[in-house]
Amino acid sequence: MILKAAVVGLGAQAREDHLPGLAASDAVELVALCDENSELVHELSYQLHVKGYVDYREMFASERLDLVVVCVPHHVGRAIVEAAAEHGVHVLKEKPFAVGIDEARELAAICDRAGIQLMVTLQRRFNPIYTSFTQLADQIGTPIVVDAQYTLHIDDPSEGWRGSIAQAGGGCVIDMGYHLVDMILWYFGLPDRILADTSASARPDRSYDAEDTALIHFGYETGLYGSALLSRFIGPKSEQIRLVGSKGIVALERGRLRRLDNHGEVIESLAREQSWPAAATAQIEHFARVVAGTRPNLSAPSDHLPHLAFITACYESARTRTAVKPKELL
Repeated sequence: MILKAAVVGLGAQAREDHLPGLAASDAVELVALCDENSELVHELSYQLHVKGYVDYREMFASERLDLVVVCVPHHVGRAIVEAAAEHGVHVLKEKPFAVGIDEARELAAICDRAGIQLMVTLQRRFNPIYTSFTQLADQIGTPIVVDAQYTLHIDDPSEGWRGSIAQAGGGCVIDMGYHLVDMILWYFGLPDRILADTSASARPDRSYDAEDTALIHFGYETGLYGSALLSRFIGPKSEQIRLVGSKGIVALERGRLRRLDNHGEVIESLAREQSWPAAATAQIEHFARVVAGTRPNLSAPSDHLPHLAFITACYESARTRTAVKPKELL
């Protein structure tokens, strides 16, 4: 059965990842697009031979959809998920799942009552380089410390809705940092304590309140501890996690995974080259199987309550300048 799909929000993420991913998938058929930019809707709907809408409510009422891909500013996401739930439409949602832990609980309840599947887009979960991390980590003895970072440079962090906490819910921690938070929770679980500092001062000549940089320290009762550097201003673009153990190191970078001895000599290395848009297509086809009931939903609403607990703890720690226990927020 081919699922009827729509996309709400036609920003760069939708145009560069989700639309090509949908086009490359045999499991879904794109039938509608929606965005408040009428000119963009007209251009893309004509180009892709699908119906275009500027009001998502009208789209849900007019189309018989099986799933919708939601790629909108963070503060708009809840209303679209609620509308999809009212019409029994499954949701593939761009991160973050919600802008706070209270909203996350409420959205999880809405999806549960409606009987719809919601999956948050986390492409790294479908990349064999990232899924192999734990296998190599099992070979380096007792884990001691984690060194993680995800940074990139944006000339003007105040530009657009991402510079505003009211619209984005936060800055680099809840936005781009959501991917790194997901990997920390995936590989190590929710920390027992978090101590974070954030700043929104990389461009003092601009006005914005969403943090451009954050340094997060986290620890576990097992003795494992680590730090994560997130930034929308520190270049060049870098994404990495290093786990140091008593018998070696596992180093993960985008497209490469290595196991090293404690001197830094490489013991084994994995690399992956993929053609575009392979990751987006794999994610869409997995979600189609989730909807069909043949695959588990590994990124369901309940799975993301710890993510929002981690993020909420970061902001609370930065505000109070004290350590916070994220598990107490659940």
